[in-house]
Order: sequence, then C-alpha cells, then structure tokens
Amino acid sequence: MSTYDVIIAGGGIIGGSIAFELAKEKLRVAVIDRQQPGLEASWAAAGMLSGAPESPDSIPLAPLAKASLEIYPEYVAAVEEASGRPTGYRRDGTVMALFLPHVERELSTILAVHHGLGFATEAVRVEDARQMEPALNPAMRAAAWLPYEGRVDSRALTEAVLQAAEKQGVEILARPGGVKSLAVEKNRCTGVATGEEKISAGKVIIAAGCFSGTIPTIERYAPTRPVRGQIVALQAEKVKLERVVRSEKGYLVPQANGRILAGSTSENAGFEKRVTPAGMQQILAAAVEIVPELAQASVVETWSGLRPDTPDHLPSLGPTDIEGLLIATGHYRNGILLAPITTRLMREWVIQRKTSMTVDAFSPMRFSQHSAVAG
Repeated sequence: MSTYDVIIAGGGIIGGSIAFELAKEKLRVAVIDRQQPGLEASWAAAGMLSGAPESPDSIPLAPLAKASLEIYPEYVAAVEEASGRPTGYRRDGTVMALFLPHVERELSTILAVHHGLGFATEAVRVEDARQMEPALNPAMRAAAWLPYEGRVDSRALTEAVLQAAEKQGVEILARPGGVKSLAVEKNRCTGVATGEEKISAGKVIIAAGCFSGTIPTIERYAPTRPVRGQIVALQAEKVKLERVVRSEKGYLVPQANGRILAGSTSENAGFEKRVTPAGMQQILAAAVEIVPELAQASVVETWSGLRPDTPDHLPSLGPTDIEGLLIATGHYRNGILLAPITTRLMREWVIQRKTSMTVDAFSPMRFSQHSAVAG
C-alpha cells in the first residue's frame, strides 16, 4: 500500500495549488483525479479575477477575495518560476458597462456596497469608459472602473500549477472515478480508496470540485452540486479590448492570442456538460450589447464547465470533525480567483493547525450542524 503525508482528491487549480504548496514544505503529496487532471472547472473558466461581489450571496466572500487578489502576484510568480511556463496574469482592471433602466440608482448601490467592503470602485463617465475601451457600445447608460481586478489564462495557469507541483515532487495519479471512499479508523481519516486500490496518508484534503459531494461521507461537509456554465470564444479583427468588460448580463475577457471570451450561463443541468443553442443565444446577445461590432465576429470555440456550488454558494474550507480530513471545495464561480488564498489557508491548517485570518463562515462543519438541526 502506498503511503503519503497528504492525499488530495481533485487535480484542478485548487488541488494542484495546494499540492504544490505542501510539497514545498517537504511533505510527500499525491493528487488523485478522476481523469487527466486540470480538465474540469479550472479548464473551463474564463479567468476573470473579480474580487468585488456580483450578488448579495457573494458579499461574505469579500475578505477572502481581497486577500487572494493581494497575494496573486507572488502566487503567480512562484508558479511561473517553478514550472517555467507563463500564466497570462495581468492586473489591468475591469470596466463595468451598465445598460438597464434606473442605472443611476443601481450604480449608487454598487459603489456603496463596494466601498463598504473596501473595494476602490469608481464611477466614470460613459465618455471616459469609451476612451479606455473604444469598442464599447455608446448606448450604455453608466459605467464604473474597478482598477484592482485582473485576469489570467485559466488553462495556462492550471497547466503551470500541475507542472510546478510535479517538479516539486508531487505524484499525480489519474484514476477512473477518482477517490471512491475514505478510510476512517477511530474517527481518524487514514487514507482513501480508488476502486480496489487503497492509499494511506496522514491527512486527506478533498478538492474534487462538484464531484466532492459524490464521495461517501463528504456530502455532510461539502454538499456540492454542479452548475453548468457555457462560454464562447470569439475572434474579431476590428475589435480590440485591453481589459475585462462586464455588464449586468455577461462579460468579455480578452486573451493574449487575440481571442475574446464571452460568458456565461448558470444552469442547473446536473452533470450534463454540453453547449446549447439557448446558452449561446444568451451569451452572444450580451456580448453584442456590450460591443456591437462583435456581431460580425467569428465563433472559434465553444465549451461548458461544471462549477462546484454549495447550498449557500460559499466554499467549504477547513478541517472537519474527522481527524485528518480537510475540505477545500465549493468555490462556485471563484475557483481561479480564490486559489492563492485557499492554498495559503490549507497550508496553515496542515502545518500550523490554525489560520492567519478568520474563516469560520466557510467551515465545512456548518453543513453538518445544519443537517443535525434539521434532523
């Protein structure tokens, strides 16, 4: 039987980043994925690093998001140095273009919420927004500037993270179906099973995205479910965007190769990963409203991914009441953004058994306690 200090279930951006960080602490780490690692939600993400809340549900995430944005440069630098690969990281801000009626009231609310959470969002004139991004629709009613936001090539970053982890000595194991069960003795997690293969470890971290909740026992700590998001990649010679642009209905993310990613949907479609005409229509309508000239763009790629959601739309992070079992999943739309801070927190829990910031709101035990009360 193979033995490790830490086993991580899930080989996406979260699992790979944690593995890389723990391996730097001289721990023997294995990552187990249900397929070739890095091909689920991390591969499908558009790569926006949007710290400001997009809805009331995401307001509790603000401290985590801010902390993650602050350490993103050092996180990327470490990954790029170890892997020798670029990640496409840029911190060049986001323009928010607003089109709906009563935007003055909406913009006032957005600014108040953002400022209250410590985000330096600014109202800008439509003319000034179009100076920054001339392709923007002149029919927009209001605009805001979010200078602290950025973007990354999520596919390049995920590949770099996994390569950095391997170079640091992490063993990456592709096993059909991934982790099937936990080994628990006297309320201590001692390893995992993948089919008939048993692997022992001092600690087990569940970072299997929307598949986390399918592992027996894990649902009471991370009741994840998949939320499908579709994305369209566009190519338009006459359209040049320098930074992320988003509206009430969608977003556009420029990439270094000249493509513009347009997204996205949020669909409760189970584990069905496909692209639909309705999804494409919704995304393309929003894209053309933001930048009218995209009506003539070429569609060069379409795809969908399964985001890991939880009942309160917040991640499940930290230790459980089973000794040696930790959770790092449920990041929903924010896995790429929250990878650096999640990695730091998991290292602190594993090495120091305490964290440098308060994250009780994301404890896996909140779901277990809720189940006990409901029962």
